[in-house]
Amino acid sequence: MLIEARKQKLINLCSELIQHQSYSGEENSVAERIKQAFQDLGFDSFWVDDYGNIVGQIKGKRSGKSILFDGHIDTVPVPDDSKWKHAPFSGKLEDGKIYGRGASDMKGAVSAMIMAAAYFAIDTNRDFAGEIYIAGVVHEECFEGVAAREVSKRVKPDYVVIGEASELNLKIGQRGRAEIVVETYGKPAHSANPQAGINAVYKMSKLIERIRKLTMTSHAVLGQGILELTDIKSSPYPGASVVPDYCRATYDRRLLVGETRESVLKPILDLIEEMSKEDVEFKGAASYASAVEKCYTGANIEGERFFPGWLYDEQDEFIQAALKGIKSVGINPAITQYSFCTNGSHYAGEAGIKTIGFGPSRENLAHIIDEYIEVDQLVNVTNGYYGILKEVLK
Repeated sequence: MLIEARKQKLINLCSELIQHQSYSGEENSVAERIKQAFQDLGFDSFWVDDYGNIVGQIKGKRSGKSILFDGHIDTVPVPDDSKWKHAPFSGKLEDGKIYGRGASDMKGAVSAMIMAAAYFAIDTNRDFAGEIYIAGVVHEECFEGVAAREVSKRVKPDYVVIGEASELNLKIGQRGRAEIVVETYGKPAHSANPQAGINAVYKMSKLIERIRKLTMTSHAVLGQGILELTDIKSSPYPGASVVPDYCRATYDRRLLVGETRESVLKPILDLIEEMSKEDVEFKGAASYASAVEKCYTGANIEGERFFPGWLYDEQDEFIQAALKGIKSVGINPAITQYSFCTNGSHYAGEAGIKTIGFGPSRENLAHIIDEYIEVDQLVNVTNGYYGILKEVLK
């Protein structure tokens, strides 16, 4: 349990991390502050990789398993700071809450991970079996799990703890996420003579109606898969007096365990093939969206927007050890699943590394005006991380 002096240091670190604006691709300032924390708290080593992820390491005196605590250090932007009660990068403490962009998503958890690891190492005189890694991961808001690939490639952890908001409940899975781009192609013509062209939007509208009738996948624990239209645009735009020859629709697809890139796209591709046979003028395509972003290191980060789901059995040895450790500090968590996507898409979904989620705060506090984290949640999650370390690395 945190004594008052340690509690104050935790609050200060959380507040200071919030004060460093760190939109995706601009995390260098907060990474520097985390580097300073690693140095001040006696971490054995730390490094920054090509993407700008910062990772600190503490080695136990005995050999054993390695555990990685993952928290992303990028945040979504603040469109209008005049709407905030407190300046969004003030890290102000008021009435038991620390305010600012990233407080809940997720600089509070990152602060807690750093302090829990440091105090555990001090209290045990490093007489534990294994290694502890704390990762401040970049670009998660853009690409869940892509930057994390660099972390796991170097660390090769046995276990991972995701610090995304869980209100101190234990998460053992999540639905994944994919962004699917559906395209139709036509033939341009003057809109005063539309019969000379092929309107790609009309073709798209028919395809959309067919997609809406697709039967979605389901899972006993994670629920229904989701395929939802999120935007549509035609070309040329604006299209004054022109029959559009191109139309693009974007779908958000929420993924279940076991769904693959091929299995998710297949129903849409089958529809396109079927419609092409029915209508010789119909031409369409479907693929996953991809993007390239610039890291603060100067490197490019790019990826296809397909982030797998994952789920572990409640009786798994690691989950039971983590649960015991959390309960040892007086927290009695429910065992549930995340409703949103996290870096666990890589660790568990892609790499098969045993992963749990355990974090402070409510998930609906992320990305909002006047985002905050309650100090009680911050303190309790730090104790929970300490308990996990004590149980897993004994």
